[in-house]
Amino acid sequence: MITTRSASACGLADFGWLQARYSFSFGHYFDPKLMGYASLRVLNQEVLAPGAAFQPRTYPQVDVLNIVLQGEAEYRDSEGNHITVREGEALLLSTQQGVSYSEINASKDRPLTRMQLWLAACPERESPRMQKIVLPAGQSTHLLASPDGVEGSLQLRQQVWIHQIELAPGEQHQLPLHGPRAYLQSIHGSLSASTGADHQEKLSCGDGAFLQEEHQIRLEATTPTRALVIDIPV
Repeated sequence: MITTRSASACGLADFGWLQARYSFSFGHYFDPKLMGYASLRVLNQEVLAPGAAFQPRTYPQVDVLNIVLQGEAEYRDSEGNHITVREGEALLLSTQQGVSYSEINASKDRPLTRMQLWLAACPERESPRMQKIVLPAGQSTHLLASPDGVEGSLQLRQQVWIHQIELAPGEQHQLPLHGPRAYLQSIHGSLSASTGADHQEKLSCGDGAFLQEEHQIRLEATTPTRALVIDIPV
C-alpha cells in the first residue's frame, strides 16, 4: 500500500531567518496522527538565511542526518568537536545525552538549504559521533546510511537503510525493501511510484509517501528527480 502526503499538507514555518517544511510534528506544528513513522521521527526541509544559526540544543536519543542541498554549514558540539559540511555532502550526528549541538550557515551571502532526518537510536549501539560523506554525482542510486556502514555509507544506530535516488526523465529504478514499512520523499522533481502493476502514485517536488507491507518499489522520473527512500523495517 502507498499513501501519499503532499507538500502542501505539511507543516510550514517562516521566521525570517528560517523557512521550513515539516513532514511530521515538529516545533509549533503538531498533528497527533503524524508523530513520525516507526523509527523515523523527523523529516524537515529547512532554509537558513545567510549567517543564521541554531543555538546549542540537546536532542533525544536519535541519529540526526543532515543532507546539504545548497550552501555550507558548520556544526559544533559541547565536547569541542567541529565539522563543516558543504553542498553535495551529508553529515550524521550520533547525538549523546548531556551533549549540546549547534548549527550555523557559514556563508554571509548565501542561504543554507538542507534536509534533516531524526531516527530513533538503539541505546546499546555505538557509532562515531560525527560522520560525513560526499554524495557521488551522476549515480542513479546511492546507499546513504545503513546499520553497518556498508558500501561507505553512514552508520546508523538503528535497522534503517536510506537510499538517495537520482533519475533523468524517463529513467526507472527498482529497489527491494527489507520490511513492512518505508517512506519515500521527493526532494525535487516529479515521479511515479509503484509497488505492482495495479497501484501507482504520482509525486511532485516535496511530496512524500508512506509504504506498508511492500517488498519493493519502482520509481520512474517524469522530470529530473532526486528522492530519498527510507527503508524502516522496525
